Amino acid sequence: MRMSRLIDDGTSVAVTSAKPRLSLVTALQILVFVVLVAAWQLGAALGWIDPFFFSRPSDIAAKIGEWLVTGYLWPHLAVTLTEALLAFVIGTVSGVACGLAFARIELLAAVFDPYIRILNALPRVILAPILILWFGLGMASKVALGVTLVFFIVFFNTFQGIREVDPVVRNNARMLQASDRQLLRHVYLPSAMAWIFSSLHTSIGFALVGAVVGEYIGAARGIGYVVAQAQGVFDTTSVFAGLILTSAVVLVIDLGIHRLERHLLRWRPRI
Repeated sequence: MRMSRLIDDGTSVAVTSAKPRLSLVTALQILVFVVLVAAWQLGAALGWIDPFFFSRPSDIAAKIGEWLVTGYLWPHLAVTLTEALLAFVIGTVSGVACGLAFARIELLAAVFDPYIRILNALPRVILAPILILWFGLGMASKVALGVTLVFFIVFFNTFQGIREVDPVVRNNARMLQASDRQLLRHVYLPSAMAWIFSSLHTSIGFALVGAVVGEYIGAARGIGYVVAQAQGVFDTTSVFAGLILTSAVVLVIDLGIHRLERHLLRWRPRI
């Protein structure tokens, strides 16, 4: 896309602004991945990296393939995904609802502001054993830990998104006799949607982290349990395999959220 702008002397200068092609970006991403994996494999083969501590990409790929073929992975992955999705949904819904309420009711925000900040400052890793004591070793404790991670991210983004609504748009809607429900549906939520989706990209990763950390501390199933068992016998390959699988799952879900965001926010002009 070419644009022209005038400089002080009145001359016109052409400025080229173009987004990189998707194919080029994809090719460069694949190239970076290949280079990193090749360097890792080469370093392990030449003795620059100790395979006992860092394993090898080939061994990790073989371990993941073994898990997939034998079916060992699927029950654990299903448990972790269930916990993460429940935490993501509960944390997102409650975060959006509370963010809307606090942004619309000044007294509520003023009274509970210090308590929200104190709760957000609590270390979640230290909170995990307490949640296990409260809810047991089952799925509930992992979901609760994930909710504590997701809620505050979504809450603060929703709160800020509502506060950033253009006052001109809001006042015009009120002049047209829009009700509170119509303001919420047609003004506040559309304006805050970009903020909310921005928080979701981060939240899904934290939901999965909460589930895995909870399983790592105490569980009988799940990816965190697999990683904990592998660490107990110094099986670095299985530890890396579990971590890479977790990252891959987050990436796939994040791509789905990105597609949903593009669909729901298609009314926005693209730069």
